[in-house]
Amino acid sequence: MIRVGIVGLGYWGPNLVRCFSDIQDCKVTAVCDRDYDQLLRIKDRYPGVYPMENFDSLLDRDLVDAVVIATPTASHHQLALKALQHDLHVFVEKPLAKTSDECLELVEVAEQRNRTLFVGHVFLHSSPVVKLREMIDHGELGSINYISSRRLNLGPVRKDVSALYDLAPHDISMMLYLLGQTPISIACSGFDRLNPGIHDVCNLTMTFEGNRIGMVHVSWLDPRKERVLTVVGDKRMVVYDDLEQEKIKVFDKGIDKPENTSGDFADFQLSYRYGGSYSPFIQEREPLKAECQEFIRCVNEKQTPLTDGVNGLRVVEVLEAADQSLKLGGVPIEMKSRNPVVGEVG
Repeated sequence: MIRVGIVGLGYWGPNLVRCFSDIQDCKVTAVCDRDYDQLLRIKDRYPGVYPMENFDSLLDRDLVDAVVIATPTASHHQLALKALQHDLHVFVEKPLAKTSDECLELVEVAEQRNRTLFVGHVFLHSSPVVKLREMIDHGELGSINYISSRRLNLGPVRKDVSALYDLAPHDISMMLYLLGQTPISIACSGFDRLNPGIHDVCNLTMTFEGNRIGMVHVSWLDPRKERVLTVVGDKRMVVYDDLEQEKIKVFDKGIDKPENTSGDFADFQLSYRYGGSYSPFIQEREPLKAECQEFIRCVNEKQTPLTDGVNGLRVVEVLEAADQSLKLGGVPIEMKSRNPVVGEVG
């Protein structure tokens, strides 16, 4: 039985308490937050948990085997590092940390301590995204040309991180997973209307090998809520709309070049394919609960998670490059991925 402590009971923390409380092979034994009233509210709903205001006190007492960190991004590295140094397994909500240097240190310490480091890229545990990856792997969409996404809403506005760091990790993690590779260059533009230096709207373009791109548009200033990801292949196209009941729709549409042309412009005619559409059957499950179950499974079975520390590192590397491009007015930044080295932690 894995004893779990949830750290951070703001917007997302209570959902994590609920999900972990419903999972076999684990028990939520402690919750930690600076807000005493919120601690009492969780304690009233889950009488078996031990409420604590101080994180260090939680670590020093034999209450948990694993901690789940759902605090502001700036605190992720410090809290996760302390937990790993106390030989605890760690689940960190996205992004893993603010910088790739911080991510590298967490990955290396987790390896040295033989602890599970898990990142909350929740959409990689959702049934529609798993189905999309299956369709791509089986060649049902043909060669992928590009992936685009829109993650928009009116609020909530963050003051600690930009819309890039708050919203884009979801779509970045999905695109890296679906394409099975990291970008070779990044470009990002946007504007900071509400708080100087904290961008409210961002447009991110990732260039991949094979002349493929991923485009991400995020905003917390939009009048309509949208959660849409489109995958365009040369055989079929798919739209994943997380707000629809039928979340995936496959379109048998495309544009085909003629196989043989004489080179004369008049002979070169594109062929437009207007086929039908369908929604494949998907066995739905709650992504957050599936994610929590996967964390516990990986701890119990000593397995490397899909969303491990290196996975979290790759997403933060993209965010770093995008942030650099953003500050330079959209200049493309060459990606340079780094690999952890065990035994060289300062």
